[in-house]
Amino acid sequence: MGEVIGSGAFGVVNKGLLLETKQTVAIKTVYASEDLHSSVPSTIMQEISLLKEMEHANIVKTSVNRLLEAIPITDKEGYMIFEYLDYDLEKFMKKFPMKSKNKQRIKNFLRQILSGLVYCHELKIMHRDLRPDNLLVDHEGSVVKIADSGLARKFGSPLGEYCPEVVNLYYMPPEILLGSHLYSTHVDVWSLGCIFAEVINHQRLFKKFFEKDRLHKIFSIMGTPDATTWPGVTSLPDYIPDDFPKQDPKNLAEYVPDLEPAGVDLLSEMLCINPARRISNLDALAHAYFKNDDGDEEEEEEDYDGDDAAAAEK
Repeated sequence: MGEVIGSGAFGVVNKGLLLETKQTVAIKTVYASEDLHSSVPSTIMQEISLLKEMEHANIVKTSVNRLLEAIPITDKEGYMIFEYLDYDLEKFMKKFPMKSKNKQRIKNFLRQILSGLVYCHELKIMHRDLRPDNLLVDHEGSVVKIADSGLARKFGSPLGEYCPEVVNLYYMPPEILLGSHLYSTHVDVWSLGCIFAEVINHQRLFKKFFEKDRLHKIFSIMGTPDATTWPGVTSLPDYIPDDFPKQDPKNLAEYVPDLEPAGVDLLSEMLCINPARRISNLDALAHAYFKNDDGDEEEEEEDYDGDDAAAAEK
């Protein structure tokens, strides 16, 4: 296996080569923890099971670019071989700061991710781990795909209780931060809203890392919820009124000054504190933000590496 191109809680992803086809691939190695020796096969098999159901242009594994092979090896480790894309979104933003801030490209990326999520949610699958390094980008910077379904989960109706140990903390919605075990596809919407703001600003909107600090930061911008704005919030396990002084929502446009008004409106709906009022992915795709779309990227450079490298040095 070649260079490490990604890592997570359960293992690493290496760049590799299929010798028989000379095809570059991504090899995901999953390890069991010492106290969960049987977790690797179950983790891999759960992910494989979900991937077999999904066939979409913006999800890693389609009819053309598909999950190529999965080989559970032992109770301690297993391998999954995927199509290879050149960057994840985090690396793309760092390497090409100017290109990744292109307004039309951001709109194009967001539309593609929403399209993939709509498909997942129609199959009753929550991703539960959306973050920039789980979104893969091709070399041209025109295609983005949702990757890493290791924490994805089927949901039913009525909703059951789910594990709160999901979603990277930087992209975790307030309902999970407040200890809710009852959540739905709205968790993916919140995570994508955080990513949307991050691509616009090239920095996280809610920067605090620890749970209570993050809630304070979220509430300082989006407003502190109460029983009126979010019925049921006061009954959540980690909702302690004295810990969260009342704050009114701020003008979100001040925090994303480079985003057009329609985009600010969409972002505010994606980051709605009350998950029941948070916009769905399907409604987000129909939002006015995507209406004035000329389909062409602004200020596109034929060779952008040099310009972006110069910008990064500055």
